[in-house]
Formats: sequence, structure tokens, C-alpha cells
Amino acid sequence: MEYFALLQELNECHAPSGNEGELANRLAELARPYADECYTDTLGNLIVHKKGRGPKLLFAAHMDSIGLVVTHIEQDGYLRIGKIGGQALHSILHTPFRFQNGTMGVLVLSEKVKEKDLTMQDLYLDIGAKTKDEAETRVQIGDTAVSSMPTFCMGSRISAPYMDNHISCLVLLEAIKRLGTTENDLYFVFTVQEEVGLRGAKTAAFQIEPDYAVAVDITSAHEPDSKFQCSSILGGGAAIKVMDASVICHPQMVELLTQLATEQGIPHQKDVITLGGTDAGAIHVSRQGVLTGGICVPCRYIHSPVETVETSDVESCIRLVHALAKEPLQTVDKRS
Repeated sequence: MEYFALLQELNECHAPSGNEGELANRLAELARPYADECYTDTLGNLIVHKKGRGPKLLFAAHMDSIGLVVTHIEQDGYLRIGKIGGQALHSILHTPFRFQNGTMGVLVLSEKVKEKDLTMQDLYLDIGAKTKDEAETRVQIGDTAVSSMPTFCMGSRISAPYMDNHISCLVLLEAIKRLGTTENDLYFVFTVQEEVGLRGAKTAAFQIEPDYAVAVDITSAHEPDSKFQCSSILGGGAAIKVMDASVICHPQMVELLTQLATEQGIPHQKDVITLGGTDAGAIHVSRQGVLTGGICVPCRYIHSPVETVETSDVESCIRLVHALAKEPLQTVDKRS
């Protein structure tokens, strides 16, 4: 299936918030042949620059994922853990996790606690160690783990633990490959620490000082019990963000993206969600403010080990990123 092998490759990289270096290195290798320069900043954002004489246009897709961190090692070898980002505890119970060094473990609930009452303090990782000394030969306090559930196909859909947001990193990579020359001065930024407070996007936007920006991320898609908290559906095309809990997108960007999608026959839909956010939340208020929009891949079962997307939506997002990158933009007068 299209995109499957690349997504699988990205998912094999260890990239929880604050430890994105392995994925950043791989993305840099893949993007460098199509870029004028490729570098990382102090916080760890990967910046792929394709030079142009026009206005600065920034695309941001976060590299980091949610995960677990070791907080304590018990005498019997079990690991107590904390969460990195918004873990949905019931969805990760009894699932496998892997550490960067390859150590595997399974997340287990204390026998004294009923599943309906579980908290993070009631969970531990079993890595097969019989003693604390044995466990410490494999992991240390502060080590991070990510879900080791597989990437697999379901008809025209792909399911994987870290669609959020490796699928959008894939979108940017594919768009970069198709670009050729452009008038716009393009910055494709693969950001860090989005899941813990949009931190990488904040520093990247401040440094680059773009005229326009688009956050590329996933968005909630309707499930049978979604209770109308989201507007997008799987198979409905690229989700053009109107608002979420972190941003109300600039009307000019919503209009421009909608116009481009309509003119070029790109399947699209409007994205309104009442919870969650993207890097747009940090970018749009950088310095004097940035004209900011969002392009999102609809996704089901977010922050679970089986996040699911439709491949046709992925292609629509690639096409819309490409269309905006090629569109001649006007220099923004930030005093107006």
C-alpha cells in the first residue's frame, strides 16, 4: 500500500517528546536531497529550508509522540512509570512498549486495583527482570518508552500507534519531493515537544519569523460515539482547520486553503474540534502575529496504539500542502 513502508520506517524511530533526535536524523536524510539547507536548532527542531525570493511560508509538523518515562524501579524488577503527553490509560493497558535500546515491556495493572479505577500510579512495566539489579542492567530512571504495536493495513486504511504525528511528517516529506522551484521562501519545520505544550513551534516561529504558516497535524474524525465534538470524517479529504482549543485560524488562511483545494479538485472538508490543539496555537501569536492556518489528516482513536487514517485523505493533504507552497503569496505588512 502507498505510504505504508515509509510510515513503518518512521514509526520504528524512537521519538517521544524531548527525545526526538533519532527521528529527526532520519527525516533529515530523507529531505536533504530536496532542500537548500537542512539543520536543527537549539531545541531540536529540524528545519528544511527551500529558498525563494517571496514571502516566508512555514509548514510545521511535530515529530514527537506521547510515551512513558521510568520514575522508579521496584526491588522485584518492575518499573513504575509516568506519562509523557496525553496517554489514554485504558487503551494502553496490557500493550507492549519498547525502550530506545530495544528493551521490551508490557504495561500491567496492579492486581489490587479494578480496571475501572486505574490511575497512572496503579500501572507498571514488566520487562521480564526478576530483581532491581537485573532491571537496572536494561533501563535507568528517566529512560523513555514508546508503544510497540505494529503498523498494519485495514483495507484502504492504515493503523499505527503514532499517526500523531508521523503521518504529517510523511505529508511534508512527500510534498517536498514534488515541489521543484518556488517563488515562496519555504520552511518545512519538524517540531519537537508539541505533545507537552507546543514548545518547539514557539521557538521555531520566533527564529524564522514567517509571513504565513500552516500547522500540519492529525484531527479527530467522527466515531460512533463522538457526540459531535469534531466535524471531520475519514475519507472526506484534507481537513482545513477553522478552530480548535489552541487557535482560531486566520480567515484569510481558511479562505486561501479552501480556494486552492476547490480550484485544484482536492477533496477537502472543514475542521472544527472543541478539544485539543496543534502547533498553530504557538505559531499564530509569535512576535507581531502570523497569518496561520491548518491542514489536518482525519484520524480515529487518537492517542491510542491503533490510530487510524484513510490513505486518500493523506494524499489530499500532500496535494494541498504542495498547492499552497507553489501559490504566489503577497508580502505581509505586519503593521496593518
